[in-house]
Amino acid sequence: MSAPDLSVPTWGQAIGLYFDKRLWLIFGLGLASGFPWVMIGSAMSAWLAEEGLSRSNIGFFGFIFVAYSINFLWSPLLDRFSVPLIGRFFGQRRSWIILMQVLIALCCWFIASVNPSSDLAYAKTIAFALALVSATQDIAIDAFRIDSLPANDSRLMAAGSAMATAGWWSGFAGLGAIPLLLVDFDAWAWKDVYYLMSVLMLGLIIVPLLASEPETERKALQAKSGEKYRALIAGSEQNSYTLFGVVMVLVLILLAWFMTGLPGIPNDFLSAGNTLVLGLIAVLIMFIVYTLVGIERNIHSKFPSPELQSPLSFAQKLVVWLMVSFIEPLAEFFRRNGVQLALSVLLFIFLFKIGEAFLGRMSIVFYKEVGFSNTDIALYSKLVSWWVTIVFSLIGSLVTIRYGILKGLFVGGLAMGASNLMFALLASVGPDKLLLVSAVVVDGFTSAWSTVAFVAFLSMMCSRAFTASQYALMASLGTLGRTLLASYSGVLVDFLEGDWSVFFVITSLMVLPSLWLLYLIRHRLRSLAAEF
Repeated sequence: MSAPDLSVPTWGQAIGLYFDKRLWLIFGLGLASGFPWVMIGSAMSAWLAEEGLSRSNIGFFGFIFVAYSINFLWSPLLDRFSVPLIGRFFGQRRSWIILMQVLIALCCWFIASVNPSSDLAYAKTIAFALALVSATQDIAIDAFRIDSLPANDSRLMAAGSAMATAGWWSGFAGLGAIPLLLVDFDAWAWKDVYYLMSVLMLGLIIVPLLASEPETERKALQAKSGEKYRALIAGSEQNSYTLFGVVMVLVLILLAWFMTGLPGIPNDFLSAGNTLVLGLIAVLIMFIVYTLVGIERNIHSKFPSPELQSPLSFAQKLVVWLMVSFIEPLAEFFRRNGVQLALSVLLFIFLFKIGEAFLGRMSIVFYKEVGFSNTDIALYSKLVSWWVTIVFSLIGSLVTIRYGILKGLFVGGLAMGASNLMFALLASVGPDKLLLVSAVVVDGFTSAWSTVAFVAFLSMMCSRAFTASQYALMASLGTLGRTLLASYSGVLVDFLEGDWSVFFVITSLMVLPSLWLLYLIRHRLRSLAAEF
């Protein structure tokens, strides 16, 4: 690996990075990533509402978004497999993207042929299938983005993160406005709009077709890991790797349970603020991780030399494949970073966006209670947020490119927390539209800036051997922090007896633990990747 250029780039050099063709292809893939959210989100909800379906039936469609939270469970498959036939022509990453885009278009076409008022179960099934396929596309797109850019170039990684964010919002809000606008014309029915969205999705296949398959040493690195596990199974004690596999399965089950909303635990038990169950779960996870790391160290220090290996049975070969696919990505992350740093990084990822999530979860409730109308919310909050996020993602990336990812995380995180104070001021002043616009713009700027630095940070922490697996796992962990802890946002508001000003001050402080943790490990991160 060549040594990174540590000189501070000029603003002109930072802007010049955006003339790289790869970044615009990443923007196009971002469009394809954000657009399916419209098909199963706003467009679907509006269609069902116009068909006269109940709120509970419409609410079910929110559940299908869980596919995006648990896609890490099958992400290793995208690191290990190329799509049959088309993989030979387009490569591993692009073949997955192309296949998923075709399947998304087909699902959208099938939804158009369904009458949801008379065949709701069929519509739900297709919508859930579309969510699964779209979540898989996201895995492939994120892996393609990381693999396409140099591993030791944090500047391009930050620029790529900005273009991915801008592309996603353009697909979600820009292309997403098309169906809502068209249905206002009498000539367009919802099924016609879905046929059009299917065609638009097929058109986006031009992006991966124009791209080049990234060149990596993924197969060689995976093969090297495979040899270690072959030696382990051929010569070590059976109990070690059997227990290792069992522990990994427990980790996956626990993560899936978290992502699906802790099924089996009564809602009133959690809503009452009882943290005992969450504490016990946290202790169990820490014990499992500790056991996992201990076993992994043991088995990797005792595998025999290749000449002592005996031929493996089919079952043993299957175990080797499963261990390399599902165990090695996490084991490699801990081995490369060390247990203490790896756990610190994962805890940082879990905590970083919690304050922003608390604000986002309660924002609509706050707007309504403070006195804003639905039109005000749609015009000033939703519409303004779209272009603000896109523009400031690019501006924030320029700052991150110039000063580095770690500084981008520190400054962007502090700004993200401080921006919540604008909403505290708004709560004190009342429904002032100019102040609302100012708060939305400032919040959009700081959120976009911190998101770009955060995505770039996750990308830099991935091994090129297991890009899809490790990025999906870290991104899901960040989602878990936002969805799990932010579910207590309403409880906090009630505890404060509706004092929104104090609520927003508290949310502004929530970023500090993650930034303090990042400060403590900053030197070790720089020693791992000097380009940070």
